[in-house]
Amino acid sequence: MTSDDRGSSSISTDEGPRSLRSEDEAGPRQKRKQLPLWQETILLLGVALVLAIVIKTFFVQAFYIPSESMEPGLILNDRILIQKVSYWGDDEPERGDVVVFKDPGGWLPPNESAGPSNPVAQVMAKIGLYPTGGHLVKRVIGVAGDTIECCDDRGRLIVNGKPLNESAYVKRIDAKCNGPMPTGGKCDEKWTVGPIPEGHIFVMGDNRSRSADSSQKMCRPDETECVPGDEFVPVDLVVGKVFVLLWPADRFRWNTRPATFEDVPDPSS
Repeated sequence: MTSDDRGSSSISTDEGPRSLRSEDEAGPRQKRKQLPLWQETILLLGVALVLAIVIKTFFVQAFYIPSESMEPGLILNDRILIQKVSYWGDDEPERGDVVVFKDPGGWLPPNESAGPSNPVAQVMAKIGLYPTGGHLVKRVIGVAGDTIECCDDRGRLIVNGKPLNESAYVKRIDAKCNGPMPTGGKCDEKWTVGPIPEGHIFVMGDNRSRSADSSQKMCRPDETECVPGDEFVPVDLVVGKVFVLLWPADRFRWNTRPATFEDVPDPSS
């Protein structure tokens, strides 16, 4: 074999490695195409809107105090947050909880049931960033099976035979007891209610003589058009439990269940 033959059979140095050649042919890696700023803004707003609706529906919602009925703890125009997790599934409100519930019918005057009239406020209310109308906030005094009496010789409500020490949160100014009949805040009328039907609660405001609550809906002996049972609030109408007083900032505090209800016996006891 001659040197020419050997030269003809040698591998040409003009061909580079295949891997290098294929990368050269592919060219530079293309960058991911980014959305214009206005499209990103709309997308982010949409995601925020969905999250806000989900949070309002399942977790937290904002409300405000529309009257003096929950003084001294909650006063007019206080902003509160309610949480809904406590009442998921079969869990229901407990004695002492401060709850927000939908108007069972005729508890609120028309102007308080209407809700916000401003279009912006209406949109914000839908996503839980502004209080909605047609709701009340009260304290749960009795649950299903309970019997409530007014009152012992010290003016205390009695639940299942147990007097309640409510001095930590009840406002007593022109009333001599913690369970007055709403007409004039008088305490010379004794009353008993219960057993509370299944799936219902009995609620009262902390400002007992200035609260349109379950005690106002009880039938009195001289009434002929009263419907027995209207004093109870269906649990299905409860939106959630107040867990924080959010605004004004100098009144910020967490809301907890009073210890007085821990000693109330079960109805069957």
